Amino acid sequence: MPDAVVSGEVRSSTDELNACLAAARQAQAASLLDEGQAQAQRAWDLARAQGHVAEQIEAGRLRAFFLYRRGALAALIRAGEAVLPLLRNQGASPELCELLRWMTLAGFETGDFDTAMRSANEGCAVAQELGDLRLIAMSLNALGATFERMGDPWQAERLMSEAAVLIRGQASPYEHVVTLNNLCGVALGAFYLLRDSGNDAACAEALAGALRYAQEVRPHALDFGDPFALVMTEGNLGEALLHAGRLEEAETLLEQTLDQARVRGYEAQGWRVRCSLAELALLRGRPEAAYDDLRLLLQEAGDRAPAATALRVHHALYRAAKQLGHHEQALRQFEIFQAIERRRAIAQLMAQSRFFVTRLEAEQARERAERQEARAAALEVHVEQDPLTGLGNRRCMESRMPALLREAEASGQALTLALIDADRFKDINDGHGHAVGDKVLQQLAQMLRDNTRGSDLLLRYGGEEFLVLFPDTVPDRAFEVCERLRHRVEAFPWQDLSPGLEVTLSIGLASTPPYATDLLIARADSAMYRAKHLGRNRVALA
Repeated sequence: MPDAVVSGEVRSSTDELNACLAAARQAQAASLLDEGQAQAQRAWDLARAQGHVAEQIEAGRLRAFFLYRRGALAALIRAGEAVLPLLRNQGASPELCELLRWMTLAGFETGDFDTAMRSANEGCAVAQELGDLRLIAMSLNALGATFERMGDPWQAERLMSEAAVLIRGQASPYEHVVTLNNLCGVALGAFYLLRDSGNDAACAEALAGALRYAQEVRPHALDFGDPFALVMTEGNLGEALLHAGRLEEAETLLEQTLDQARVRGYEAQGWRVRCSLAELALLRGRPEAAYDDLRLLLQEAGDRAPAATALRVHHALYRAAKQLGHHEQALRQFEIFQAIERRRAIAQLMAQSRFFVTRLEAEQARERAERQEARAAALEVHVEQDPLTGLGNRRCMESRMPALLREAEASGQALTLALIDADRFKDINDGHGHAVGDKVLQQLAQMLRDNTRGSDLLLRYGGEEFLVLFPDTVPDRAFEVCERLRHRVEAFPWQDLSPGLEVTLSIGLASTPPYATDLLIARADSAMYRAKHLGRNRVALA
């Protein structure tokens, strides 16, 4: 075959691959799940055939995203396992963390606790390696959710609460939605565990917690604006309202949520909401309607329903059949319910024995994250701090001063800059020694702190020069502050440091406008040299 023909075919395949990826991205943004999955699958096949690793990774992640949203959880695990080696080869990344979190959720929802625990542990390790507190919090959330599905909602709540503490005050709407919905799910799980246990107080407390979390997350879900997150949130709230006996509110909300789940193609979420509506029909004294709806749901879902949903469906069918007097069918449904419970319990115990994460290990993960955050904060302070005086340095000035100037310009407030020079400092070093000179600079830095406000920016500008930025301060007021500082420096008992030592300051002041760092410093520098030419030990205005 001629080279030109082969080259044209390669170009055509590459163009098709890029077009499929672009279409899949657009479908993701528009929440068009069927279209998106088809395009992502085609892109995956083309990228594999052409050996384009980056495109294969993107297509693989998009495939997993669409399968997760549709609730095709077993297929998601298979798709995830196919793309995981490629992502791992790229090293630790937020994308790897996200895929592992999806696989964790798919694993525990399908009762595949081995996959859930393996993915959760790897997700925690990758997040720790990246040192990203938000990713660490999300991975702890996924691990906590796994514990809940493995029958330990109390450990789950502890892990999720720790995750919330890690990002307190920094959480985005997305992180609020994930954390609070997970906590709501944990509380609902505890409610189902406790409702037939005879421990009515603990059962009521769990339900109250579920309702509280569901109500708290709703504004964050609306703010986040993602339709899948909103369907999950409204489904949780409707379920909590249902069990709290607020049936009118629950019915309206659940029917609206079911409509959205159907329109968007969120199959698994739709099954869960339909189960809640059937339970509501039971509470309203309509067991026949509940029975018919639940049987239809089972026919449609088959073995694809998440384990937690399947348990609820069979338990509700048992109750409906019992109320209708279908005792044989009621017994059959109860036996299925118990069989699912037994299989889940065995899977839970086997997974725990292989991948059990102790409370101590979770605590160690949290402590490592906190130490890492503290080290990062200390390093940031160190980088912007003069080691001799403890004041800010030029890097600190470059980091903070532009924002202060912009803020002053936007608000129309006055801002004054002082450039301060220790007079004849070279003579101090030569006559009294550099050790004394260092002590002079340290004492001057302390006197600057003592005579300024916490909102003022204090810097060692270089050598024996200091810079002070006075926000919201007119020149006359800054002049008074600097004049007071000058007098106190002149009157300080410097002889205690070294006999015959005297220290005075020459200070130049400049006020905005202009609102430009270099121009303002240049004007203050000119004023400072004028103060020196006039005899030193004085303050001069630009």
